[in-house]
Amino acid sequence: MTAMPTALPSLASALRDGSRAEHEAAEGSAFMAELLAGALNEDAYRDYLLRLRTVYTALEDAVRSRAGDPLVAAVHDPGLERLATIDADLAHWAPGTDPALAAGAVDSPAARAYAERLAECAHGWGGLLVAHHYTRYLGDLSGGQAIGQVLDRSFDLDGAGLSFYAFEAVPKPKPYKDAYRSRLDALGLGPEDVERAVAEVRAAFLLNQALFAELGRNLPAYRRPAA
Repeated sequence: MTAMPTALPSLASALRDGSRAEHEAAEGSAFMAELLAGALNEDAYRDYLLRLRTVYTALEDAVRSRAGDPLVAAVHDPGLERLATIDADLAHWAPGTDPALAAGAVDSPAARAYAERLAECAHGWGGLLVAHHYTRYLGDLSGGQAIGQVLDRSFDLDGAGLSFYAFEAVPKPKPYKDAYRSRLDALGLGPEDVERAVAEVRAAFLLNQALFAELGRNLPAYRRPAA
C-alpha cells in the first residue's frame, strides 16, 4: 500500500496556538488591563506610543531591507506600515515635539531590546521577520482595534489621535487577515521551520510583555483621578 503524503503543518494555526500562553500574558498585563478599562491618562498612552515608534521603526526598516526574501515578500505590504500613523498621532498626544527625537529620548530598555531583536532578525532566516510581522500587524488588525475604540470613548476623541488603528489600505480586516493566513500556509514550511517561527512569535510576545511591564512600573502616575 502506498503511504499517503504527510500534510504540511498549518503555519497560521501553529503560530496562533503555539504562542497562546505568551499572547494571553501580554494582553493580561496590568498596564494593558488598565488602559482597556479607561483608567489611564494621556501621558500613559503618549509613553506607549513613543515606545511603539521605536519598535515600528525597527520592524519596518527590517522588513523593507528583506523585501526580496520569498518568505518576507509573502507578507510584506506597505499598506500595513504604521510609522507615519504613529507620527501623526504623536502630533495629538505630544504636540510640538519631534516624534523621532521624543522617542529617542525615552529611557526604555524594553523598546531598545525589541528593536535590537528585530535588527538581528533582519540578518537571519526570513521566517523570523515573518513571525514578528504576523505578531504586530495581525494584532493591530485584531485586538488593536479594541484599544482604539476604548481610547476614542475614554478621551472623547472623535477619531483624533487614533490614526494608528485606521488601516486605509484594509477596509475590511477579516478578509484581509484570512488572506494573510492563507499566504502563511502557502509558504509550505516543514515542521522544523514552523517550530522556529513559532518560537520567534513567542519571543515577540515576551518582548511585548517586557514593554508593558516597563510601562506598568509607572502606573501610579498614569492613573486618572477617581471621579
